Amino acid sequence: MRLARNIVLAVLVLLALPYLLTPLYGGGHPVSTLMLWRWLTGAPVTRQWVDLAEMSPALPRSVVGAEDAKFCVHHGIDWDSLRDVIDDAQDGEVARGGSTITQQVAKNLFLWPGRSVVRKALEFPLSMWIDLVLSKRRILEIYLNIAEWGPAGQFGGEAAAQYAFGRPVAALSSREGALLAAILPNPHTRSARAPGPGVRRLASTYAVRGQSGELPRCWGEGRGS
Repeated sequence: MRLARNIVLAVLVLLALPYLLTPLYGGGHPVSTLMLWRWLTGAPVTRQWVDLAEMSPALPRSVVGAEDAKFCVHHGIDWDSLRDVIDDAQDGEVARGGSTITQQVAKNLFLWPGRSVVRKALEFPLSMWIDLVLSKRRILEIYLNIAEWGPAGQFGGEAAAQYAFGRPVAALSSREGALLAAILPNPHTRSARAPGPGVRRLASTYAVRGQSGELPRCWGEGRGS
């Protein structure tokens, strides 16, 4: 009986821990669970934190345009996109990604990669909690510093920019920011360093979308161009 009680208590502590940690992530340089796992297994990890204000605006503009156009107006979950994904699945079509940037932050900081009903069940309320506790600017800043962006353990915009273009993230052009946004779904098979036709086509779309005045910019702007 005591063993069962201890197990239940341990599970409850694990479930509560992300909610307790989230307010602490209003500052500092958090790392993702994938980064921690790679460190523990001896795999390479390259990440240099750069504050959002020090990044070229091309990167957040392109990433929001590519990954989560409603980032500024939803509360962690884009319910309209989620319904579209469900409708596609019911029609037998290939499901589109419906995760918001906030959901990806929840997954990367506290959960695990891969598709799982259990993970999604944990991710949804956690994403809404992150949106409630942290500002949009901070959520985007965290995402741009923990996203995996290269085939050999490159995490965050600085490592991505240095690996792909040999320049700091502060100096990215609109085209370069869009190329990085285009490879986010799978940086192991897509390359901003040597982009194929598909990546170049997506980057052209994201560059235009990122510059569009129709895209809200609730995170403000960094310096650079």
